[in-house]
Amino acid sequence: MQVDASKISEVFPHRERFPHTRLSAFTRRSFQRLLWGLSWIWFGLIGVVVINVTMRYLFGEGRIEFEEIQWHLYSVGFLIGLATCMDTDNHVRVDIFHANMSLRQQAWVELYGLLLLFFPFAIAMLAFSIPFVSYSFEIGEVSDAPGGLPYRWAIKSFLPLGIALMLLAAVSRLSRVTAYLFGWPRNVD
Repeated sequence: MQVDASKISEVFPHRERFPHTRLSAFTRRSFQRLLWGLSWIWFGLIGVVVINVTMRYLFGEGRIEFEEIQWHLYSVGFLIGLATCMDTDNHVRVDIFHANMSLRQQAWVELYGLLLLFFPFAIAMLAFSIPFVSYSFEIGEVSDAPGGLPYRWAIKSFLPLGIALMLLAAVSRLSRVTAYLFGWPRNVD
């Protein structure tokens, strides 16, 4: 099935049918700015991959630092991108059942999914990731690989940051669902 990207809301209409609230409008703008700023990571990643491949295949010398930088840049982009997917509702879900529901039923599924599944999971992940980063910082963790990068805590710190951003996006999404179901908070559409 070919889908015109400009008509995505017609194919997946649930994505933008809940009203926006002040919080959701703020998070949408914030995530757009954040993503624009972080979009340069992907160019950096491409550059590092090209340098790494060139060094390995043309000069016969691979550098572990470049391989680790590749993974670090990919991780940052992925973790920050997940929050935006949550905010724009472009994450993976089982749309087979969801698409056949009324908008009100979709809102109730979204409400219970956020409250009973997502929030407990994300809060637990956040609670476990902070000591994970803290311990890495305290022991001065470095890469296990010879010639690897120092300051392993720096890349690990993006885990709680990414989870916190996903929680913010989920709270924003929750405000949109409750605005639709209960009329609170007021929508700004």
